[in-house]
Amino acid sequence: MSNIAGKAYAMNVITPIRSYTTWLNKFIFWFALKTPSTLKGLITLSIIHYARWVIIGKHQFPHLDAAQPKENLKYSYMLFFSNFNGSWDQYVDSFTFSIPGGLDMFWKWNIRYPKSVALTPFHRYIRYNQLETIHYYNAYPLAASNDVKSAKAVKQALIAFQEHALDNSDEAFMQRYRALLRGLQHDLGDMYPTPIVSMAAAQVQRRENRHSKNAQKELGLPNSAASNSTTQSGAAHGQ
Repeated sequence: MSNIAGKAYAMNVITPIRSYTTWLNKFIFWFALKTPSTLKGLITLSIIHYARWVIIGKHQFPHLDAAQPKENLKYSYMLFFSNFNGSWDQYVDSFTFSIPGGLDMFWKWNIRYPKSVALTPFHRYIRYNQLETIHYYNAYPLAASNDVKSAKAVKQALIAFQEHALDNSDEAFMQRYRALLRGLQHDLGDMYPTPIVSMAAAQVQRRENRHSKNAQKELGLPNSAASNSTTQSGAAHGQ
């Protein structure tokens, strides 16, 4: 399924909107952009990489060649793009619970929009208008958005620490080092390969084995996978 890359899901939804209401929709987006507090419920959702809305007028679609037939569209269209971690249902439900009024304002003038509550009609509306992603590239498919934020926090803290580390005595260095670890303790967790939304179980198992093998190699421990394999083989021969 090309909508998914590791932990991330790419959603594209295109919905028709009456042309004479597009100016009002654009004004609402402009107002939301100028007053981010109106999207507070959405911004605090850590599963979202990003979300973007675009409105294209019925006469604004590209005409790339003179031989291309001109389209005579009845409606303008609103495009919604988003990348997020987790399943489709988790994402859509989180949107509904976080900014139900905001969703209704954004999609209010779209054709046959049923409102964000109740959930079942809203799910049907999104599924009907969603386009499957033909190709989805994610630079860090095994990193959730929180993993990326933690990596940036660790990098910035290490750079700041390094700038003063050589000027300190041993005692002062250890004091600053321990303070650094305390400050970063929430950002130093392992980036395990789960949860992965759709990869086959065999692929997940291979990633987990590789992760375990690398961890054991760093710690100088024997390869438990090899040991287990040897043990199982010996047991099989014993039988």
